[in-house]
Parts: sequence; structure tokens; C-alpha cells
Amino acid sequence: MSTTAGESKSQVAYRWIRERIATGVFSPGYRLVLSSLAGELSMSVVPVREAVRALTAEGLVTFERNVGAHVAHVDGAQYRFTMQAISMLESAATALAAPFLTPDDIARARQLNDVVRRGLPDLDPRVFREINQALHGTLYARCPNPRLLDIIRAEWVRLGHLRGSASGIAPGRAAEAVLEHEALIDLIEGGALPEDIERAARRHRAASVTADLAARHPGLNHCDLSLPEGA
Repeated sequence: MSTTAGESKSQVAYRWIRERIATGVFSPGYRLVLSSLAGELSMSVVPVREAVRALTAEGLVTFERNVGAHVAHVDGAQYRFTMQAISMLESAATALAAPFLTPDDIARARQLNDVVRRGLPDLDPRVFREINQALHGTLYARCPNPRLLDIIRAEWVRLGHLRGSASGIAPGRAAEAVLEHEALIDLIEGGALPEDIERAARRHRAASVTADLAARHPGLNHCDLSLPEGA
């Protein structure tokens, strides 16, 4: 694989394995055989072992003595907690990014929203989720806090192999999301206060997360993520 200047072999192995977990190539439960991975990467087992340890510390990999390393499973509760965290973090990042968005960024967000609008009511749920994530990524990508962006990306990697895995989405949610996206973009373009942008983004993401969790895990008791009035 391509390397970045200054990367160690363990960093190369870490990035390579992490990408495959994020894209679902290495699915939940997949056994990570160090010698096989080292062979694919044309390196010794030592840096691969270091990479797996780092991924284990992040919760992406589980390790059991005499069993080995496997890609971690994400159960309903873990999925809920991660999605709740993403909802809150993305809302904050969107508010911070708003002053730095360009007219091209706004135009791209509107274009993505129009793709969803034109596809209704028959838009495939997987396509909806991909476009939805791209739209939100456009709105928070210019967040000036790199640590916040790193955390958001790391949380999405944790769920990368589950993106689009639900068979459906709550009826009418996509249409509601289009209207909420439009209102959020209007706020940003109009120079609204950061707290108003964050509140709108949080309420929208809370509704989307609730709908997504209901579609994926209907038996779970999902807590309300919305901000209280006046917050």
C-alpha cells in the first residue's frame, strides 16, 4: 500500500488494517492472523502485532489468549452509544465550522440534499445514508478543531462495517431529513449564531439517530438526544 513520509511500519500496518475494518473488508468476527497480514504487507510480524495492539486499545479489535485477534462485534447498545456520541460531536463541529464554509461548500450541501429529494420516496436506504453522511461531512469538515474531527472520524470507523446494514429506515424520515437539512443550511448561510446552528444540527441528528436505531434495533430503549427547550 502507499505510505506517507515518516510513517513507521507499525503505522502503515495500523492504517491498512483500520481501513479494511472501516470498509467492511474485515467484517465483525474476522480473525486477524498476524503472519498472513504481515505477508500481505511485506513486513515482519512485529509491526503488525503493534498495529493490532493499537486497534485493540481503540476497541476495533478484540484479543483473547489462545484464541487470537478478531475484528470486534458491535452490539445494539454499543451502536446506540456510538451514534449518540457522533450526533453530539458532529453538531458541535458543524457550529464551529459554519463561519469557515465557502459558497462552494454550501452549494455542495444543497446539491446532496437535492439528490435525496429527487430520489424520494423510493431512495434506497443505503444510498440515503451515504448521501446523508456526505452532506454532514461537508458541513463540519472545516471545523477548526482537528482533535474533534479526529474523534468523529474514529467513531465512524468503529461503525464502518455496519453502515447501511439496516434493511430499511423509518417511514417518512428521509423526507423529514430533507426539510431539516434545508433549514440547517439556511441557518449557516444566513450567518446564524453558533448556538442556534448547533441546536438545529443536534435536533436533526437526534431525530435521525432515533429513527436509525429504531430501524436497526427495534427492541432497544432509545434515550432522547434532543436538547431541552431554551438550551
